[in-house]
Amino acid sequence: MVDVMTETNIRCSLDKVSEYAANPDNAPKWYVNIHSAEWQTPKPLSIGSRIAFKAKFLGRELAYVYEIVEFIKGQKLVMRTADGPFPMETTYTWEVIEDNLTRMTLRNKGNPSGFSALFAPFMSTMMTRANKKDLRKIKEILETTYGEK
Repeated sequence: MVDVMTETNIRCSLDKVSEYAANPDNAPKWYVNIHSAEWQTPKPLSIGSRIAFKAKFLGRELAYVYEIVEFIKGQKLVMRTADGPFPMETTYTWEVIEDNLTRMTLRNKGNPSGFSALFAPFMSTMMTRANKKDLRKIKEILETTYGEK
Protein backbone atom coordinates (compact mmCIF):
# COMPACT_ATOMS: atom_id res chain seq x y z
CA MET A 1 0.00 0.00 0.00
CA VAL A 2 1.22 3.46 -0.91
CA ASP A 3 -0.14 6.37 1.15
CA VAL A 4 1.52 9.74 0.65
CA MET A 5 0.36 13.08 2.04
CA THR A 6 1.97 16.43 1.36
CA GLU A 7 0.84 19.96 2.10
CA THR A 8 1.74 23.58 1.48
CA ASN A 9 0.55 27.00 2.53
CA ILE A 10 -0.37 29.27 -0.37
CA ARG A 11 -0.60 33.02 0.07
CA CYS A 12 -3.90 33.24 -1.77
CA SER A 13 -7.58 33.03 -0.88
CA LEU A 14 -9.16 29.64 -0.30
CA ASP A 15 -11.64 30.31 -3.12
CA LYS A 16 -8.88 30.93 -5.68
CA VAL A 17 -6.77 27.97 -4.53
CA SER A 18 -9.61 25.46 -4.44
CA GLU A 19 -11.15 26.68 -7.70
CA TYR A 20 -7.83 26.41 -9.55
CA ALA A 21 -6.78 23.06 -8.05
CA ALA A 22 -10.20 21.42 -8.54
CA ASN A 23 -10.30 22.31 -12.25
CA PRO A 24 -8.90 19.33 -14.20
CA ASP A 25 -8.08 21.65 -17.12
CA ASN A 26 -5.36 23.18 -14.92
CA ALA A 27 -3.75 19.85 -13.94
CA PRO A 28 -1.17 19.84 -16.79
CA LYS A 29 -0.07 23.33 -15.70
CA TRP A 30 0.85 22.37 -12.14
CA TYR A 31 1.36 18.60 -12.10
CA VAL A 32 4.91 17.81 -13.15
CA ASN A 33 4.01 14.41 -14.64
CA ILE A 34 0.59 15.11 -16.22
CA HIS A 35 0.65 16.03 -19.90
CA SER A 36 -3.07 16.19 -20.68
CA ALA A 37 -6.53 16.08 -19.14
CA GLU A 38 -9.62 15.31 -21.20
CA TRP A 39 -13.17 15.47 -19.88
CA GLN A 40 -15.18 12.31 -20.55
CA THR A 41 -18.33 13.74 -18.98
CA PRO A 42 -19.90 17.21 -19.33
CA LYS A 43 -18.60 20.10 -17.22
CA PRO A 44 -18.81 21.37 -14.51
CA LEU A 45 -17.03 19.14 -12.05
CA SER A 46 -19.39 17.09 -9.87
CA ILE A 47 -19.63 13.66 -8.28
CA GLY A 48 -19.45 11.13 -11.10
CA SER A 49 -17.39 13.36 -13.43
CA ARG A 50 -14.73 11.41 -15.32
CA ILE A 51 -11.46 12.84 -16.60
CA ALA A 52 -8.85 10.99 -18.68
CA PHE A 53 -5.25 11.91 -17.87
CA LYS A 54 -2.02 11.13 -19.67
CA ALA A 55 1.12 11.22 -17.59
CA LYS A 56 4.66 9.94 -17.31
CA PHE A 57 5.83 8.31 -14.08
CA LEU A 58 8.79 6.03 -13.40
CA GLY A 59 9.81 6.49 -17.04
CA ARG A 60 6.55 5.03 -18.34
CA GLU A 61 3.67 6.65 -20.18
CA LEU A 62 0.44 6.19 -18.25
CA ALA A 63 -3.16 6.74 -19.31
CA TYR A 64 -5.86 6.55 -16.67
CA VAL A 65 -9.35 7.81 -15.89
CA TYR A 66 -10.24 9.43 -12.59
CA GLU A 67 -13.82 9.55 -11.36
CA ILE A 68 -14.89 12.18 -8.84
CA VAL A 69 -16.30 10.37 -5.80
CA GLU A 70 -16.57 13.28 -3.34
CA PHE A 71 -16.63 17.02 -3.94
CA ILE A 72 -17.32 19.69 -1.35
CA LYS A 73 -16.59 22.98 -3.07
CA GLY A 74 -13.83 24.89 -1.29
CA GLN A 75 -13.15 22.04 1.15
CA LYS A 76 -12.43 18.65 -0.38
CA LEU A 77 -12.09 16.75 -3.65
CA VAL A 78 -11.67 12.97 -3.83
CA MET A 79 -11.11 11.11 -7.09
CA ARG A 80 -10.36 7.47 -7.84
CA THR A 81 -9.01 5.74 -10.87
CA ALA A 82 -11.88 4.22 -12.78
CA ASP A 83 -9.48 2.78 -15.32
CA GLY A 84 -5.70 2.52 -15.44
CA PRO A 85 -2.63 0.52 -14.45
CA PHE A 86 -2.35 1.62 -10.81
CA PRO A 87 -5.49 1.77 -8.62
CA MET A 88 -5.19 5.17 -6.94
CA GLU A 89 -7.21 7.60 -4.87
CA THR A 90 -6.24 11.28 -4.82
CA THR A 91 -7.60 13.71 -2.25
CA TYR A 92 -7.23 17.48 -2.12
CA THR A 93 -8.26 19.49 0.92
CA TRP A 94 -8.21 23.25 1.46
CA GLU A 95 -8.29 25.13 4.75
CA VAL A 96 -8.11 28.83 5.64
CA ILE A 97 -5.07 29.53 7.83
CA GLU A 98 -5.61 33.28 7.96
CA ASP A 99 -6.78 36.00 5.57
CA ASN A 100 -5.33 35.26 2.15
CA LEU A 101 -3.42 32.17 3.35
CA THR A 102 -4.68 28.69 2.46
CA ARG A 103 -3.33 25.28 3.40
CA MET A 104 -3.67 22.74 0.59
CA THR A 105 -3.08 19.04 1.18
CA LEU A 106 -2.52 16.47 -1.52
CA ARG A 107 -2.89 12.79 -0.64
CA ASN A 108 -2.37 9.80 -2.91
CA LYS A 109 -3.02 6.26 -1.82
CA GLY A 110 -3.32 2.99 -3.67
CA ASN A 111 -2.10 -0.53 -4.22
CA PRO A 112 0.47 -0.92 -6.99
CA SER A 113 0.03 -4.04 -9.10
CA GLY A 114 1.68 -5.57 -12.16
CA PHE A 115 4.66 -3.55 -13.38
CA SER A 116 4.10 -0.89 -10.69
CA ALA A 117 4.36 -3.49 -7.91
CA LEU A 118 8.03 -3.97 -8.78
CA PHE A 119 8.63 -0.40 -7.68
CA ALA A 120 6.43 -0.49 -4.57
CA PRO A 121 9.35 -0.12 -2.14
CA PHE A 122 10.37 3.14 -3.86
CA MET A 123 6.91 4.36 -4.84
CA SER A 124 6.17 6.35 -1.67
CA THR A 125 9.47 8.23 -1.85
CA MET A 126 9.06 8.98 -5.55
CA MET A 127 5.44 10.07 -5.13
CA THR A 128 6.31 12.30 -2.18
CA ARG A 129 9.01 13.98 -4.25
CA ALA A 130 6.63 14.46 -7.21
CA ASN A 131 3.81 15.75 -4.98
CA LYS A 132 6.12 18.30 -3.34
CA LYS A 133 7.13 19.55 -6.79
CA ASP A 134 3.46 19.76 -7.79
CA LEU A 135 2.54 21.75 -4.70
CA ARG A 136 5.52 24.10 -5.20
CA LYS A 137 4.33 24.69 -8.76
CA ILE A 138 0.69 25.40 -7.86
CA LYS A 139 1.88 27.69 -5.04
CA GLU A 140 4.09 29.60 -7.48
CA ILE A 141 1.31 29.93 -10.07
CA LEU A 142 -1.33 31.08 -7.60
CA GLU A 143 0.87 33.43 -5.59
CA THR A 144 2.20 35.03 -8.77
CA THR A 145 -1.27 35.37 -10.28
CA TYR A 146 -3.49 36.14 -7.28
CA GLY A 147 -1.33 36.55 -4.18
CA GLU A 148 -0.52 39.68 -2.28
CA LYS A 149 2.51 41.52 -3.58
